[in-house]
Amino acid sequence: MTAKSYMFHSVAQAIADHKAATMFGLMGDANLFMVDHYVRHCAGDFVPVAYEGSAVLMAMAYAHVTGTVGVATVTHGPALTNCITALTEGVRGHIPIVLLAGDTPQIDPHNLQNIDQRALVNVTGAGFEQIRAPHTASYDIAHAFYRARVERRPIVLNMPADMMWQEIAHKTVVFAPYDAPAYVPEGDAVDQAIGMIASAKRPIILAGGGAIDARDSLIALSERLEAPLATTLKAKGLFNGHPHNMDIFGTLSTPAAYDLIAKSDCIVSFGASLHRFTTDKGALMKDKRIIQINNTPQEVAKNFHPDAALIADARLTADNILFWLNEAEIPSSGFTRELDLNALTAHPPARGKDKSLGYVDFVSALEKLESALPKDRILTTDGGRFMTEVWCRISAPDPRSFIVTANFGSIGLGLQEAIGAGIAAPDRPVVVFTGDGGFMMGGMNEFNTAVRLKQNLIVILCNDSAYGAEHIQFIDRDMDPGLAMFEWPDFAQIATALGGTGIAVTNDAQLAQCIDAIQSRDAQNCGPLLIELRIDPNDVPRMRI
Repeated sequence: MTAKSYMFHSVAQAIADHKAATMFGLMGDANLFMVDHYVRHCAGDFVPVAYEGSAVLMAMAYAHVTGTVGVATVTHGPALTNCITALTEGVRGHIPIVLLAGDTPQIDPHNLQNIDQRALVNVTGAGFEQIRAPHTASYDIAHAFYRARVERRPIVLNMPADMMWQEIAHKTVVFAPYDAPAYVPEGDAVDQAIGMIASAKRPIILAGGGAIDARDSLIALSERLEAPLATTLKAKGLFNGHPHNMDIFGTLSTPAAYDLIAKSDCIVSFGASLHRFTTDKGALMKDKRIIQINNTPQEVAKNFHPDAALIADARLTADNILFWLNEAEIPSSGFTRELDLNALTAHPPARGKDKSLGYVDFVSALEKLESALPKDRILTTDGGRFMTEVWCRISAPDPRSFIVTANFGSIGLGLQEAIGAGIAAPDRPVVVFTGDGGFMMGGMNEFNTAVRLKQNLIVILCNDSAYGAEHIQFIDRDMDPGLAMFEWPDFAQIATALGGTGIAVTNDAQLAQCIDAIQSRDAQNCGPLLIELRIDPNDVPRMRI
């Protein structure tokens, strides 16, 4: 007797048809049978989370590290409302995922968990796809995957619960995305851009997150022009090891790099939106020609109007510019010959202040951790006033090994994305820097998830016993910061109680012991490590944004 096939079988198989081997989520009555079939009959891995929004964040990190479309699932109503912040973060970060969200039965409009899920998703900026009927499920899922990849944002697929047990025959549907590189433009705009570059005496090549696959071509252009190489925050690490590398461009630059940018006369920007942190609210763009190359029209002139703009692929355009410079025998600028390139990437050293009141110096601790943490790490940061010093002083091997969770300005997202990154790259250590408020908000409820998964995860918890952004605003106005101060529990003890290893650091001797623990740990057998840095709320460097 032939086994019956239902829509939940087809949904699970459609996910497998798209080579999605991992799904993050939390089960409820609208998705549990689909998840069960995905695991037991489609050979899929399901990562159960403690909170629905965590599933979206983990899928986003998985997509970032692997370069694929991430997959998550939740049930209906409050499960989806719990994903709003995470979805908005994904939209702002241009991360392609598909979120399979159950929906209450269409026949039951008075269901306690009923809500207009399309309207809810629209508020976040994510895309919405509806499974229209059981027999269209595989087509609708294929279209959701297609849209996620092409539109570079989360797509929520709505699955009415009352369709799940309707009989259908599965049909495999997969749409290949039209993801060939954008054309290299011709005409006056190209001639104008190349003319500006050819006449520049002090040009800088700037790469953003949309240019991370163009590294070799950008380096070739830099060497031909003798122009320094810089990145936006999201392309951090792209030019590691190259002698022209001046690291991050903008408010996160070293003092020497910031001065160099001010002296330049031409910025050739690839794959960057030139937002206010990159341009320092336009200050770094003054008195120079700006050429912006981006394959997404909406990103061009979104934040700053350039002198020349090309809607084009970064790699192909860099190759094209190089070709015409050679054809015209344009001489190199010689700009890099004037530079002390080592000084360009050196941030001011720690002040070495005495910490005798149970605190460690934050900057000094970061310098020591930079040397001690595993070199092949994936680096993730939560939001908080500590984060800009981490971005500047803790390195990442390459842009796909660096995850920023500040696209929406939220805190409490970092540890979840670190877990997703660890699933994507199980053979590599993941390091996440988080604050005390962020850990309480979103990290503690998933730390045990990392324990259950036996992850090679190092959590550096920067505990200043305060909500730092608010604390500093009270201080700046000579007001009592007491309402921004918190007496938290002992995070190191909590980490141990949750099944990991927790170490509290209140002085330099304990920091040295902590570094020994990092370097000697057997990550395969000991699971997540949490290091709680106790830092003075009145002595945390100001945010550089």
